[in-house]
Order: sequence, then C-alpha cells, then structure tokens
Amino acid sequence: MSVSDTRLGHITHRFAELEARLGSGTLEGADFIAASRDYAELEPVARIAQEIAAMREEIASLAALDDPDMRELAEEELARINAELPQAEHRLAIAMLPRDSADSRPAMLEIRAGTGGDEAALFAADLFRMYEKYAAEQGWRVEVVSVNANDIGGYKEVVANVAGNGVFAKLKFESGVHRVQRVPVTESGGRIHTSAATVAVLPEPDEVDVRIEDKDLKIDVYRASGAGGQHVNTTDSAVRITHLPTGTVVTCQDGRSQHKNKDKAMQVLRARLFEAQRDAAQGEEAEARKAMVGSGDRSERIRTYNFPQGRVTDHRINLTLHRLPEVLEGTGLGELVDALIAEDQAKRLASMDG
Repeated sequence: MSVSDTRLGHITHRFAELEARLGSGTLEGADFIAASRDYAELEPVARIAQEIAAMREEIASLAALDDPDMRELAEEELARINAELPQAEHRLAIAMLPRDSADSRPAMLEIRAGTGGDEAALFAADLFRMYEKYAAEQGWRVEVVSVNANDIGGYKEVVANVAGNGVFAKLKFESGVHRVQRVPVTESGGRIHTSAATVAVLPEPDEVDVRIEDKDLKIDVYRASGAGGQHVNTTDSAVRITHLPTGTVVTCQDGRSQHKNKDKAMQVLRARLFEAQRDAAQGEEAEARKAMVGSGDRSERIRTYNFPQGRVTDHRINLTLHRLPEVLEGTGLGELVDALIAEDQAKRLASMDG
C-alpha cells in the first residue's frame, strides 16, 4: 500500500506542529496531556513517513544524476533503495491502521477452569503462571484481584490486573477456550485426558469511562470459603456485587478486608461493563472483528496444548510450535502473540485494499 507524497507531507507537518506546541512551554493541564497523547500516537507513523520521504527524494536525485563517472554507483544505490522502499511503505501502512482505543490500556485477565474437574483447575493455574512469566518478561506488573483455589493447587477461577505499556494490545487475542491434552496427576492408569480453561482479557477502563450508580448495585457480604488460610471462615469479608440493570455478578473473597474486596470487585465489574459498552458501540465492527484473527468470544476454542507431543497449536492461524515447555514458561508465548498480531494486521490491510 503506497502512500502519496501529499499524505506523507501532511503527516510530517502535523508531527512538526505537535513538536513545536509541546516545546513552546505554553501548554498546561488537559491541553498538555492531549497534545502529549497525540504526539505519542503520531511519532511512530511520522518517523516512518520521514524515512519514506527521504528515500523518495534520494531516488529522484539519483535518477537525475548525469555524471557518467557516478552512474554505476548511482544505479547500485537506486537498486538498494528501491528494494527497501516497499518494506518501509508496508511498515507505514501497518502503523497507519486504525487503532483500538483500548490497546494502550492495562487489562483484567480472567481465567476459569472449564470441563475436566481438578485437572482443568490445575491447567487454569498453569495458564496463569504462563501469563505471569510473560508479563515479567514484558516488564508488566500483575496483581491478583481474586482467586478461588482448590485443595491441590489448581484454580477454579483467578482474576488479575495486568498493568504496563500496551498490555491489552498484546493480550487481547488470548481470550477464548484453551484446551490441554495430557495425563493428569490424578490419573493412575496413564490415560491422556482432554480438559479446558477459559481465558478472558478485558481492557481496564478509567472511572470516567463507566458510570455506575449506587442505586444500581446490590452488595452482599458473606463468610468466605475454600482454600485460603484460617481467616477465611472467621470473618464476613467476602463481597458479591450485582449490577441490577445488566445482571452482572462479581464476587471477591481473596483478601481479609471487606473494604478491599469491595474495591477489587468494583474494579472487575467496571471492566466487564466497559467491555459490554465497547461491544455495543462497535455494532457492525464486531462482525468485522470475527473475520480477523478471532472474535475474542470466550466460547471459541483457540489453542491446544498437547503434552505427549510437546506442541502448542493456535487454531485461528494454524500455527504449531513444538516448544510447549518454553510457551508455558512464558518465553515462547511471545512468538504466538506476535504471530496473532501480524495476522490481524495483514487481514485488516487486505480488507482495506479490497
């Protein structure tokens, strides 16, 4: 996808204007924040646009060269630039793709055991550790919001906040059903079982993004249960919040403090309501998203982790890696994440060209 010189000029001019405004020292408060955000979004596009403009100018200059003594060198340089230019134009086309406004946000990561009983809960715990290790590799911070553990170290459900640069952009394609095929630790006969866990990744909104009225909430407190130490069954610290207009229910019993559990439950509720708003606002775009890498629907089977063969297969892009241990350690997950992002970008480019 080639971009016209006029378009390149517009991008670089806009970027220069933003640089001048930010450097003037006259912007304050909301104006400075808005200009800084615009600058950060435009900078990668402008840098590539400047590179392409310089390459095109160099091509024109070399093509107009009349000196016969320099002609051979000029032709070599022309060949090099002409080979590099399409790559730069492709990078620019990707950089100019419409961005999900939530890409830069932190995310709420929710993992729930599915079919498979205790083995599914153990797999849910494996998935959570995988994302924890990947997050550490990315320099992100993971904070557990709520966890419902069983007696053998598995998670029936775990919810965590993942904060850092570009969290939602990288994790949003992880939503769906993750399937595992292995011999469970609880299996004495050596038979391979198939279990599943569900992953949901929701962008975390600011408080101003979602308005929640007190009158729309039903808040219940009760005595926590399950694995978690002696304090669990001695205080009414667990909190259940029901959002009456939508019927959305969130519970949190992980902490000793009722107040902290309520805050964490509200954090999860806000993220779920924000995602529902996004889906409603996208309308027809939601159908277009399903045609890309995946819908993000938590009922969609997206990946299989096969232990006997040591492989991981992502069914949306037909990619199989025979590096199961590295993927579960987080170090190999990036290859899957990057491949999903690249496939999404390629399909969106193709749809725009079409």
